[in-house]
Amino acid sequence: MAVMKVIEVMASSSVSWEEATKNAVEHASKSVKHIKSAFVQSQSVVINDNEVSEFRVNVKITFEVK
Repeated sequence: MAVMKVIEVMASSSVSWEEATKNAVEHASKSVKHIKSAFVQSQSVVINDNEVSEFRVNVKITFEVK
């Protein structure tokens, strides 16, 4: 039986929510090993001068504890 742990990570991108999600997983993988899944809990944007300037995600990352 595997033991799993969930952490919550916030990340952003100037391009898209998809890139923000990739950024969250990439950054978490620098210190967390055995990542199994990522769940985007929420999405938001920053607006500057009536334009979307930043995409933000709150991601729950699940990894196996060895």
